[in-house]
Amino acid sequence: MTERQFHTQYLSIADALYRVAFYILESQQEAEDAVQELFVKLWKNRDSLDGIRNPKAYAMTLLRNLCLDRIRQSVRIADVQPDDTRTGIFDPDRTMDEKERLQKVLAAVKSLPERQREVLILRTIEGLPYDEIEQRTGMNYLTLRVLLSKARQTLRKIQ
Repeated sequence: MTERQFHTQYLSIADALYRVAFYILESQQEAEDAVQELFVKLWKNRDSLDGIRNPKAYAMTLLRNLCLDRIRQSVRIADVQPDDTRTGIFDPDRTMDEKERLQKVLAAVKSLPERQREVLILRTIEGLPYDEIEQRTGMNYLTLRVLLSKARQTLRKIQ
C-alpha cells in the first residue's frame, strides 16, 4: 500500500475513528492515544492492507479491540493501584461497575432495531449531518429524528 492510498483509505476516517474511541473510552486523551496507536499499527502493517475489502470496517474493528484492551489494562492497573490516592481506598466495585456498564451499553446498541441502530451510529458515532443520513438511508428528516430519539431513550434506560 502506498502512502497516498493509506491517506485516502485510513487517515480520511480519523474523525469517525476518534468519535468511536471517545464513545468507548469516554476520555479525550485516551481516545486520541487509541487512534494514534491504531494508525501506527496500520502503517507498520501497510503491506498487508491491500487485500482489505472494507478499510473503514477493518479500522473500526481494530480500534474497538484496542479500546477494549485499554479498558482491560486500566482495570488491571486499578487492581494494583488505589482508586483514590488521597485516601488510599481501592474500590474494585467501581471498576467492575464501569466495565459492566460498557458491556450493557454495547449490548443495548446491538439490541436496538436495525433502523434505530443505523441512525444512531451514523449520527452519534460517525457524526454525519441529517441531510447526509437522509441520502444514505432514504428516510426523511422527521423519521430520522424519531428513530434517533427512540434509540437514545432505550440507551438511557440501561443507565
